[in-house]
Amino acid sequence: MLVAERQQKIVELVNERKSIRVSELSRIFSVTEETIRKDLERLETEEKLSRSHGGAVSLPSDESLDLSFSEREITNVREKKEIAREAVKHVVVGDKIMLDASTTAWYMAKALPDIAITVLTNSIKVAMELSGRKEVTVISTGGTLMSKSLSYVGPLAEASLDTYHVNKAFISCKGLHLEKGISESDEQQARIKKKMMDNADTVFIMIDHSKFGVRAFSRLNGLEDIDHIITDSKVDPSSVQQLADKSLKLIKV
Repeated sequence: MLVAERQQKIVELVNERKSIRVSELSRIFSVTEETIRKDLERLETEEKLSRSHGGAVSLPSDESLDLSFSEREITNVREKKEIAREAVKHVVVGDKIMLDASTTAWYMAKALPDIAITVLTNSIKVAMELSGRKEVTVISTGGTLMSKSLSYVGPLAEASLDTYHVNKAFISCKGLHLEKGISESDEQQARIKKKMMDNADTVFIMIDHSKFGVRAFSRLNGLEDIDHIITDSKVDPSSVQQLADKSLKLIKV
């Protein structure tokens, strides 16, 4: 087993069990405890887990904290803004795009120029941000309002998305797993984002480095349904290589 594969599986085990001992990891992977300690040291540096006495524990995730939009707005701000600015480079005059209700999509909306495009969104924040742009046509899905995320979900929002077809969808998510695909902590948000992906010609996933190797509660789609992944420069080299092996287009900013 390659070092990158072993470290990826260590992250998965830690996230699944919440905590695990060095001795157990040593037995599972048939390597010395010293090798496991070096793996854990690197993974902690990459912010994939936290070392504890004699083992490792998982990091608290956004899904377990159920953060509101205002709380998510101040999480990994620099990375999200860099990702958003890169995403804007892929929008041209005449495009019809979908933006989800993530904070990264809101940062993208703030960075969008006032050009002739159509934006379909379930986000109140995105719609409000774009409301002052004269050339941008904004379509809101409507539906059931989720007060924490300031977004619309439910049957009405889903049915609204099914009536449109767009060039590009820009989506964020809680986790990207190399084998299990992308996932979201809230099932209703996951259904909305899946609809957006299904009704777009090209799908851009916008995630920062902390989302790699994470499996959240509700699965959206497999990696084969993604055209581009936009992430920040902190993503670990092993994930970059494994994505390349799957012929996925990764854009680092």
